[in-house]
Amino acid sequence: MAHHEVSTTVDVAPNILFDYLSDVQNLPTYLPRMTGVHETGPLPETAQGAEARRPKEPVHHEVEVTAEEPSGQSVRSEAWIDVVEENRTLRWGAPGDSDYHGELEVDFVADGTSRLTVRLDTEHADDPAIDDELRKTVEGIKTSIQGWSPSSA
Repeated sequence: MAHHEVSTTVDVAPNILFDYLSDVQNLPTYLPRMTGVHETGPLPETAQGAEARRPKEPVHHEVEVTAEEPSGQSVRSEAWIDVVEENRTLRWGAPGDSDYHGELEVDFVADGTSRLTVRLDTEHADDPAIDDELRKTVEGIKTSIQGWSPSSA
């Protein structure tokens, strides 16, 4: 199993950055190859607010994603996304035999500044192309958040 990690600072308050990243519908705006996402099941009742969940209990999303491979071929797959608001963490993975999963965390640095860390674990051998994709993803997040505001969501 190969572990990959990329971090950067983003000049956006942590709560605003996490609100943007944790909205499943925003995924295609900041993931370079993702072209679509939709929920495949209803959200649990605990998705209605933190008061409906135990501390640090994630809101679980079952989704289908559409992405474009480097070859240009479009692919669809099932995935899951867990959102943990209290510690601003988003975890994801794909069901099945592969052990593909990852997470991102948003941490406070200073007023109006966050630290974004993205981690990815995959069964593929260490591959510099994966690190390049992670860097592109982090840069995509920084670029896309600049044009987003909570009122435009």
